[in-house]
Amino acid sequence: MSEMVTRCGWTGDDELYQQYHDGEWGVPVRDGQLLFEFLCLEGAQAGLSWITILRKREGYRELFDGFDPVVIAEYDDTKVELLRQDARIVRNQAKIRSVVGNARAYLELEAADQLFADYIWSFVDGEPLQNSWAELSQIPASTATSEAMSKDLKRRGFNFVGPTICYAFMQAAGLVNDHLTDCFRWQQVRDLA
Repeated sequence: MSEMVTRCGWTGDDELYQQYHDGEWGVPVRDGQLLFEFLCLEGAQAGLSWITILRKREGYRELFDGFDPVVIAEYDDTKVELLRQDARIVRNQAKIRSVVGNARAYLELEAADQLFADYIWSFVDGEPLQNSWAELSQIPASTATSEAMSKDLKRRGFNFVGPTICYAFMQAAGLVNDHLTDCFRWQQVRDLA
């Protein structure tokens, strides 16, 4: 018999959600390409449930060349149309084109001698923000930090990066620890900071 653990309530009974919560969500990510993947996936999620994207994540990784910005930046209209025909991803043309545009913006940022990871982490001064929420209802949908990130990303040519998307990205990539205090991962993720 397995030991019962307390998790954040949003995981429910879905095994994929629980695995994501237990192993990834809130863990600080400092790899630029992985941060790029997280940001693009959060953008793909706009208007949908996160579980939809989780179930399609491997399709995204395969079809978007492992989220390599150098490769994606070269995608043309023919490639975008091929992606639109593939049910392994969300086939929204604007969202697909945003990944291509975001790859180009990523490369422009790095060409200006700023690593994407350093740029993203600069919004939290290089250290994860540690919250102490007792209930899901306390967790904000966006913050002043995610609004600042959104505004600057848009200024640099990124798309599907509104304040709510940016906050979800911050939570996923460990820029903020929003595990509930009674969740078994709250202290573990704090310790990773």
